Amino acid sequence: MRAAIIDQPGSIRVGEVPDPKPGDGQLVIKVGACGICGTDLHIADGHFPPTPYPIVPGHEFAGEVVELGADVPGGWKIGDRVAVDPSLFCGYCTPCRSGHGNLCANWNATGDTVDGAFAEYVAIPASTAYRMPDSMTWQQGALVEPVSCAVHGVRQIGVEAGERFLVVGAGTMGLLMQQLLQRGGAQVSVVDRNAARLERATKLGAVSVSTDVAELDQRFDAAVDCTGAAPAIEAAFDSLRRGGRLLVFGVAPAEARISLSPFRIYNDEIKIVGSMAVLHSYGAALDLVASGAIDTDELLTDTLPLEEFPAALDLMRSGAGLKVQVLPGGVDEK
Repeated sequence: MRAAIIDQPGSIRVGEVPDPKPGDGQLVIKVGACGICGTDLHIADGHFPPTPYPIVPGHEFAGEVVELGADVPGGWKIGDRVAVDPSLFCGYCTPCRSGHGNLCANWNATGDTVDGAFAEYVAIPASTAYRMPDSMTWQQGALVEPVSCAVHGVRQIGVEAGERFLVVGAGTMGLLMQQLLQRGGAQVSVVDRNAARLERATKLGAVSVSTDVAELDQRFDAAVDCTGAAPAIEAAFDSLRRGGRLLVFGVAPAEARISLSPFRIYNDEIKIVGSMAVLHSYGAALDLVASGAIDTDELLTDTLPLEEFPAALDLMRSGAGLKVQVLPGGVDEK
Protein backbone atom coordinates (compact mmCIF):
# COMPACT_ATOMS: atom_id res chain seq x y z
CA MET A 1 0.00 0.00 0.00
CA ARG A 2 0.97 3.65 -0.28
CA ALA A 3 1.88 5.54 2.88
CA ALA A 4 3.66 8.66 4.10
CA ILE A 5 6.92 7.63 5.76
CA ILE A 6 9.20 9.66 8.01
CA ASP A 7 12.44 7.68 7.79
CA GLN A 8 14.20 10.02 10.21
CA PRO A 9 13.73 13.63 11.28
CA GLY A 10 13.64 15.81 8.18
CA SER A 11 13.39 12.86 5.77
CA ILE A 12 9.81 12.54 4.51
CA ARG A 13 8.52 10.58 1.54
CA VAL A 14 5.47 8.78 0.18
CA GLY A 15 6.16 5.19 -0.83
CA GLU A 16 5.18 1.53 -0.66
CA VAL A 17 4.96 -0.34 2.65
CA PRO A 18 3.47 -3.77 3.44
CA ASP A 19 -0.28 -3.93 3.91
CA PRO A 20 -1.14 -4.15 7.62
CA LYS A 21 -2.38 -7.47 8.97
CA PRO A 22 -4.80 -7.50 11.90
CA GLY A 23 -3.56 -9.10 15.10
CA ASP A 24 -5.85 -10.60 17.73
CA GLY A 25 -8.55 -8.10 18.64
CA GLN A 26 -7.60 -5.75 15.82
CA LEU A 27 -9.35 -4.19 12.84
CA VAL A 28 -7.85 -3.03 9.57
CA ILE A 29 -9.26 0.33 8.51
CA LYS A 30 -9.33 1.79 5.01
CA VAL A 31 -8.51 5.40 5.81
CA GLY A 32 -11.03 7.98 4.64
CA ALA A 33 -9.39 11.09 6.07
CA CYS A 34 -6.50 11.91 8.40
CA GLY A 35 -5.80 15.33 9.88
CA ILE A 36 -2.42 16.98 10.38
CA CYS A 37 -1.69 18.10 13.94
CA GLY A 38 1.13 20.10 15.47
CA THR A 39 2.43 16.82 16.88
CA ASP A 40 2.97 15.58 13.31
CA LEU A 41 5.23 18.57 12.70
CA HIS A 42 7.16 17.75 15.89
CA ILE A 43 7.53 14.13 14.72
CA ALA A 44 8.71 15.26 11.28
CA ASP A 45 11.32 17.50 12.92
CA GLY A 46 12.45 14.98 15.55
CA HIS A 47 11.04 16.94 18.49
CA PHE A 48 8.64 14.28 19.83
CA PRO A 49 10.86 11.97 21.92
CA PRO A 50 8.55 8.91 22.12
CA THR A 51 8.58 8.47 18.33
CA PRO A 52 10.74 5.72 16.81
CA TYR A 53 11.85 5.97 13.18
CA PRO A 54 10.94 5.09 10.54
CA ILE A 55 7.24 5.68 11.18
CA VAL A 56 4.02 6.19 9.27
CA PRO A 57 2.45 9.13 11.15
CA GLY A 58 -1.22 10.11 11.45
CA HIS A 59 -3.39 9.97 14.57
CA GLU A 60 -6.52 12.01 13.67
CA PHE A 61 -8.46 9.66 11.41
CA ALA A 62 -11.63 7.92 10.34
CA GLY A 63 -12.38 5.18 7.84
CA GLU A 64 -14.06 1.90 6.97
CA VAL A 65 -13.47 -1.54 8.49
CA VAL A 66 -12.14 -3.88 5.78
CA GLU A 67 -10.65 -6.77 7.78
CA LEU A 68 -11.12 -8.33 11.25
CA GLY A 69 -8.51 -10.15 13.29
CA ALA A 70 -9.21 -13.09 15.57
CA ASP A 71 -11.22 -12.59 18.76
CA VAL A 72 -12.50 -9.14 17.83
CA PRO A 73 -15.16 -8.16 20.39
CA GLY A 74 -18.14 -5.88 19.99
CA GLY A 75 -19.97 -7.19 16.93
CA TRP A 76 -17.73 -5.43 14.42
CA LYS A 77 -18.27 -6.20 10.74
CA ILE A 78 -16.79 -5.35 7.37
CA GLY A 79 -18.09 -2.00 6.17
CA ASP A 80 -18.53 -0.39 9.59
CA ARG A 81 -17.68 3.31 9.52
CA VAL A 82 -15.45 4.35 12.42
CA ALA A 83 -13.56 7.21 14.01
CA VAL A 84 -10.54 6.08 16.00
CA ASP A 85 -9.09 7.11 19.36
CA PRO A 86 -5.32 6.78 18.82
CA SER A 87 -4.60 6.25 22.54
CA LEU A 88 -2.81 2.99 23.40
CA PHE A 89 -2.69 2.80 27.19
CA CYS A 90 -1.03 -0.18 28.87
CA GLY A 91 -3.79 -0.60 31.48
CA TYR A 92 -1.57 -1.85 34.30
CA CYS A 93 0.68 1.05 35.41
CA THR A 94 -0.29 3.24 38.36
CA PRO A 95 -1.74 6.11 36.27
CA CYS A 96 -3.81 3.69 34.18
CA ARG A 97 -5.14 1.88 37.24
CA SER A 98 -6.06 5.20 38.85
CA GLY A 99 -8.07 6.31 35.80
CA HIS A 100 -5.41 8.54 34.23
CA GLY A 101 -4.49 6.54 31.15
CA ASN A 102 -3.39 9.66 29.29
CA LEU A 103 -0.48 9.79 31.76
CA CYS A 104 0.35 6.12 31.16
CA ALA A 105 3.91 5.20 32.16
CA ASN A 106 4.08 3.08 28.99
CA TRP A 107 2.23 5.56 26.78
CA ASN A 108 1.82 4.80 23.09
CA ALA A 109 -0.43 6.11 20.35
CA THR A 110 -1.32 5.13 16.80
CA GLY A 111 0.59 7.45 14.47
CA ASP A 112 2.88 8.73 17.23
CA THR A 113 4.75 5.62 18.37
CA VAL A 114 3.32 2.94 16.04
CA ASP A 115 2.38 3.22 12.37
CA GLY A 116 -0.62 5.45 11.78
CA ALA A 117 -3.12 6.65 9.22
CA PHE A 118 -1.33 8.75 6.62
CA ALA A 119 -1.71 5.60 4.57
CA GLU A 120 -4.28 3.69 2.59
CA TYR A 121 -4.82 1.24 5.47
CA VAL A 122 -4.02 1.04 9.18
CA ALA A 123 -4.40 -1.70 11.82
CA ILE A 124 -5.89 -0.67 15.17
CA PRO A 125 -7.19 -2.31 18.35
CA ALA A 126 -10.96 -2.74 18.01
CA SER A 127 -11.29 -1.23 21.48
CA THR A 128 -10.19 2.15 20.10
CA ALA A 129 -12.81 2.32 17.31
CA TYR A 130 -16.09 4.24 17.63
CA ARG A 131 -18.95 3.75 15.19
CA MET A 132 -19.83 6.85 13.18
CA PRO A 133 -23.37 7.67 12.04
CA ASP A 134 -23.90 7.71 8.27
CA SER A 135 -24.54 11.46 8.49
CA MET A 136 -20.89 12.15 9.31
CA THR A 137 -18.27 12.55 6.59
CA TRP A 138 -14.79 11.07 6.84
CA GLN A 139 -13.46 14.60 7.33
CA GLN A 140 -15.76 15.18 10.29
CA GLY A 141 -14.78 11.80 11.71
CA ALA A 142 -11.10 12.72 11.51
CA LEU A 143 -11.86 15.89 13.48
CA VAL A 144 -13.22 13.92 16.46
CA GLU A 145 -9.76 13.34 17.94
CA PRO A 146 -8.87 17.04 18.30
CA VAL A 147 -12.38 17.70 19.63
CA SER A 148 -11.81 14.99 22.25
CA CYS A 149 -8.60 16.72 23.34
CA ALA A 150 -10.54 19.97 23.74
CA VAL A 151 -13.30 18.21 25.71
CA HIS A 152 -10.70 16.91 28.16
CA GLY A 153 -9.18 20.38 28.40
CA VAL A 154 -12.52 22.00 29.23
CA ARG A 155 -13.10 19.38 31.91
CA GLN A 156 -9.70 20.24 33.39
CA ILE A 157 -10.33 24.00 33.59
CA GLY A 158 -14.09 23.90 34.24
CA VAL A 159 -16.60 26.46 33.03
CA GLU A 160 -19.65 28.15 34.54
CA ALA A 161 -22.31 30.19 32.79
CA GLY A 162 -21.42 33.85 32.58
CA GLU A 163 -17.68 33.45 33.13
CA ARG A 164 -15.33 35.59 31.08
CA PHE A 165 -12.77 33.41 29.28
CA LEU A 166 -9.72 34.32 27.26
CA VAL A 167 -8.54 31.92 24.56
CA VAL A 168 -5.05 32.64 23.22
CA GLY A 169 -4.56 31.14 19.77
CA ALA A 170 -7.25 30.91 17.09
CA GLY A 171 -6.04 27.84 15.29
CA THR A 172 -8.11 24.66 15.13
CA MET A 173 -7.71 23.91 18.84
CA GLY A 174 -8.40 27.48 19.94
CA LEU A 175 -11.60 27.65 17.92
CA LEU A 176 -12.69 24.26 19.23
CA MET A 177 -12.04 25.49 22.77
CA GLN A 178 -14.00 28.63 22.05
CA GLN A 179 -17.02 26.65 20.85
CA LEU A 180 -16.99 24.27 23.82
CA LEU A 181 -16.61 27.08 26.37
CA GLN A 182 -19.47 28.98 24.76
CA ARG A 183 -21.62 25.85 25.03
CA GLY A 184 -20.85 25.98 28.76
CA GLY A 185 -22.21 29.53 28.93
CA ALA A 186 -18.92 31.45 28.91
CA GLN A 187 -18.29 34.79 27.25
CA VAL A 188 -15.15 34.16 25.23
CA SER A 189 -12.55 36.63 23.97
CA VAL A 190 -9.96 35.38 21.48
CA VAL A 191 -6.44 36.61 20.74
CA ASP A 192 -4.27 35.63 17.79
CA ARG A 193 -1.54 37.44 15.86
CA ASN A 194 -3.16 36.22 12.61
CA ALA A 195 -6.01 38.69 12.01
CA ALA A 196 -7.60 36.41 9.39
CA ARG A 197 -8.16 33.75 12.02
CA LEU A 198 -9.88 36.28 14.27
CA GLU A 199 -12.57 36.70 11.63
CA ARG A 200 -13.49 33.05 12.17
CA ALA A 201 -13.51 33.52 15.94
CA THR A 202 -15.94 36.43 15.57
CA LYS A 203 -18.15 34.41 13.24
CA LEU A 204 -18.22 31.61 15.84
CA GLY A 205 -19.43 34.00 18.56
CA ALA A 206 -16.43 35.55 20.30
CA VAL A 207 -17.47 38.63 22.30
CA SER A 208 -14.20 40.36 21.42
CA VAL A 209 -11.03 39.63 19.47
CA SER A 210 -7.57 41.17 19.31
CA THR A 211 -4.05 40.57 18.09
CA ASP A 212 -2.72 41.50 21.55
CA VAL A 213 -3.93 40.42 25.01
CA ALA A 214 -3.07 43.84 26.45
CA GLU A 215 -5.43 45.57 24.01
CA LEU A 216 -8.42 43.79 25.52
CA ASP A 217 -7.86 45.80 28.73
CA GLN A 218 -9.84 43.54 31.07
CA ARG A 219 -9.40 40.79 33.63
CA PHE A 220 -10.67 37.31 32.93
CA ASP A 221 -12.09 34.59 35.15
CA ALA A 222 -10.08 32.00 33.23
CA ALA A 223 -7.67 31.77 30.32
CA VAL A 224 -6.65 28.98 27.97
CA ASP A 225 -3.38 29.03 26.07
CA CYS A 226 -3.61 27.08 22.80
CA THR A 227 -0.24 28.16 21.39
CA GLY A 228 2.45 26.57 23.55
CA ALA A 229 4.43 29.82 23.21
CA ALA A 230 5.98 31.04 26.48
CA PRO A 231 5.14 34.75 25.93
CA ALA A 232 1.52 33.85 25.19
CA ILE A 233 1.25 31.76 28.36
CA GLU A 234 2.70 34.61 30.41
CA ALA A 235 0.28 37.11 28.86
CA ALA A 236 -2.66 34.80 29.58
CA PHE A 237 -1.56 34.51 33.22
CA ASP A 238 -1.23 38.29 33.52
CA SER A 239 -4.80 38.74 32.22
CA LEU A 240 -6.41 36.83 35.10
CA ARG A 241 -8.42 38.37 37.90
CA ARG A 242 -7.83 37.33 41.51
CA GLY A 243 -8.98 33.74 41.92
CA GLY A 244 -8.56 33.12 38.21
CA ARG A 245 -7.63 29.89 36.43
CA LEU A 246 -5.12 29.15 33.67
CA LEU A 247 -5.14 26.09 31.41
CA VAL A 248 -1.87 25.31 29.63
CA PHE A 249 -3.29 23.47 26.63
CA GLY A 250 -0.87 24.26 23.80
CA VAL A 251 2.16 22.01 23.35
CA ALA A 252 5.39 23.83 24.21
CA PRO A 253 8.89 22.51 23.48
CA ALA A 254 10.17 20.38 26.38
CA GLU A 255 12.95 22.87 27.08
CA ALA A 256 10.67 25.95 27.15
CA ARG A 257 10.37 27.93 30.38
CA ILE A 258 7.93 30.63 31.54
CA SER A 259 8.22 33.40 34.10
CA LEU A 260 5.21 33.76 36.42
CA SER A 261 4.78 35.63 39.69
CA PRO A 262 4.69 33.10 42.56
CA PHE A 263 3.37 35.90 44.77
CA ARG A 264 0.36 36.33 42.51
CA ILE A 265 -0.25 32.58 42.47
CA TYR A 266 -0.19 32.63 46.27
CA ASN A 267 -1.85 35.95 46.99
CA ASP A 268 -4.50 35.80 44.25
CA GLU A 269 -5.05 32.03 44.54
CA ILE A 270 -4.43 31.51 40.82
CA LYS A 271 -4.96 27.92 39.73
CA ILE A 272 -2.80 26.55 36.90
CA VAL A 273 -3.65 23.22 35.27
CA GLY A 274 -2.50 21.25 32.25
CA SER A 275 -4.32 19.01 29.80
CA MET A 276 -2.66 16.08 28.05
CA ALA A 277 -4.36 14.54 25.01
CA VAL A 278 -7.50 12.42 25.40
CA LEU A 279 -9.05 10.96 28.54
CA HIS A 280 -12.52 9.36 28.55
CA SER A 281 -13.57 12.10 26.15
CA TYR A 282 -13.65 10.49 22.71
CA GLY A 283 -17.24 9.27 22.77
CA ALA A 284 -18.49 12.65 23.98
CA ALA A 285 -16.52 14.37 21.23
CA LEU A 286 -18.01 12.12 18.55
CA ASP A 287 -21.50 12.92 19.82
CA LEU A 288 -20.75 16.66 19.69
CA VAL A 289 -19.56 16.46 16.09
CA ALA A 290 -22.40 14.14 15.01
CA SER A 291 -25.06 16.40 16.53
CA GLY A 292 -23.72 19.51 14.80
CA ALA A 293 -22.80 21.14 18.12
CA ILE A 294 -19.34 21.81 16.68
CA ASP A 295 -19.17 23.95 13.55
CA THR A 296 -16.81 21.84 11.44
CA ASP A 297 -17.24 23.87 8.24
CA GLU A 298 -15.28 26.78 9.74
CA LEU A 299 -12.40 24.47 10.71
CA LEU A 300 -11.98 22.09 7.77
CA THR A 301 -10.19 24.29 5.25
CA ASP A 302 -7.70 22.21 3.24
CA THR A 303 -7.59 18.68 1.82
CA LEU A 304 -4.75 17.08 -0.13
CA PRO A 305 -4.15 13.60 -1.58
CA LEU A 306 -1.76 11.22 0.12
CA GLU A 307 0.91 11.78 -2.53
CA GLU A 308 1.10 15.43 -1.43
CA PHE A 309 1.76 14.71 2.24
CA PRO A 310 5.01 16.75 2.35
CA ALA A 311 3.12 19.72 0.86
CA ALA A 312 0.37 19.22 3.45
CA LEU A 313 2.98 19.53 6.21
CA ASP A 314 4.29 22.73 4.64
CA LEU A 315 0.76 24.13 4.42
CA MET A 316 0.27 23.40 8.12
CA ARG A 317 3.54 25.14 8.96
CA SER A 318 2.56 28.21 6.97
CA GLY A 319 -0.45 28.93 9.18
CA ALA A 320 -2.67 29.37 6.11
CA GLY A 321 -6.16 27.99 6.67
CA LEU A 322 -6.88 25.85 9.71
CA LYS A 323 -7.31 22.08 9.72
CA VAL A 324 -5.33 20.44 6.93
CA GLN A 325 -6.38 16.87 6.13
CA VAL A 326 -5.08 14.16 3.84
CA LEU A 327 -7.60 12.04 1.90
CA PRO A 328 -5.89 8.80 0.83
CA GLY A 329 -6.58 7.96 -2.82
CA GLY A 330 -9.81 6.44 -3.98
CA VAL A 331 -11.92 7.21 -0.91
CA ASP A 332 -14.78 9.65 -1.33
CA GLU A 333 -15.63 12.20 1.34
CA LYS A 334 -18.36 10.11 2.93
